Amino acid sequence: MKPGYAEAIQNSDGRPLRICLLTYRGNPTCGGQGVYIKRISRALRDLGHTVHVVSGPPYPDLDPDIPLHRLPSLDLYNQDALFRFPTFREILSPINDLEWLGISTWGFSEPLTFGIRAYHFLRENYGAFDVVHDNQCLSYGLLGIKRLGIPTVATIHHPITVDRETELRAAKSWLKKIKVRRWYSFVGMQKRVARRLSHIITVSECSKEGISEEFRVPSNRFRVIPNGIDTDIFHPIPQVERDHNRIMVTSSADTPLKGLRYLLEAVASIARDREIKLTVIGRLKRNGVVDRLVRELDLGRSVQFTDRIADRDFAYYYARSTMAVVPSLYEGFGFPAGEAMACGIPVISTTGGALPEVVGDAGVFVPPADSRALKSAIISLMDNPARRRELSIAGLERVRRNFMWESISYKLEKVYRETINANGRFLQT
Repeated sequence: MKPGYAEAIQNSDGRPLRICLLTYRGNPTCGGQGVYIKRISRALRDLGHTVHVVSGPPYPDLDPDIPLHRLPSLDLYNQDALFRFPTFREILSPINDLEWLGISTWGFSEPLTFGIRAYHFLRENYGAFDVVHDNQCLSYGLLGIKRLGIPTVATIHHPITVDRETELRAAKSWLKKIKVRRWYSFVGMQKRVARRLSHIITVSECSKEGISEEFRVPSNRFRVIPNGIDTDIFHPIPQVERDHNRIMVTSSADTPLKGLRYLLEAVASIARDREIKLTVIGRLKRNGVVDRLVRELDLGRSVQFTDRIADRDFAYYYARSTMAVVPSLYEGFGFPAGEAMACGIPVISTTGGALPEVVGDAGVFVPPADSRALKSAIISLMDNPARRRELSIAGLERVRRNFMWESISYKLEKVYRETINANGRFLQT
């Protein structure tokens, strides 16, 4: 058992629970939701609970003692067979037909159809679980699970409407705007389902306020439980020598919400007067928006894109860097900030979304979408090694105090037991 879990187990409210985690896409390389399902399954198992994960493709990379139930779909976003035509056997399934129709009309039907498949799975395995925890799928199938009498809670990481509005502003033509609106057509479903749940977990006060307003869900149904940081992966490596004036950022390069373009503009401006290197942990989409911007700003010699890297390599990249920058326009939580602090590296962050809640007094803040402010903050921190050391220590302490999975898993358990106790009453509404 990991250190810290003994105290959490002593604080537990009763017998171990049988927990079913639902995630329509579970692979950690798909983003923060994949990381979330891997981490909470491990943390809850370490607390002594029985944990099963039900996932659509691409499937999660779970620890060997966490059972995984695969719910195959058409998997039409698989890069090895992108938007392939379904086989005859596949189109005999009405659920597959629904998925195909949604994607063929520019929509994103994976959450809807995964929820229906999950409903059938739980109906067939009725009585196997004490509680179901949905990871931001919010499909109509979740209401079917609730009608089966299974206590059901959902995590909503942030209001997805923020992503939609950001992409609409970035779209340059009416056709692209139509595609964006069609892609996010699942949001209406998610709003309607969220209003029918007794308990919703979210990861920050900022997300709670935004979801409550955008989804019209009463604030008293939310429980704020921050994400944890895996300190087995993210930790200082003091024996690695830092590179001079090297910045690190983890980013989905062509996602407007991540704000990478503003950091690139700041780096380009700094590079005119002094040496600077930027490492981007992420894949560069050839001829994409960011790729074109790198060429326009003549940053080829200053910027390195690593593509995807193994978990074990993150700490090394952080250890080599002078500082980390989180240029996001909005974050519902902000894994990159917490992970950088856990590695003992100073952080410059925007004030977008929940980032101030994560960084607290352990970083330097700039407004979102402000390349000049980023430039000023980077130069200031480059020229002040004492301040960098101070922030490194403060960030590491903040992670150890607020974002350890031991205490977070106990908070999740409390919400599960609340949901189980409230289930009989809420089923009548």
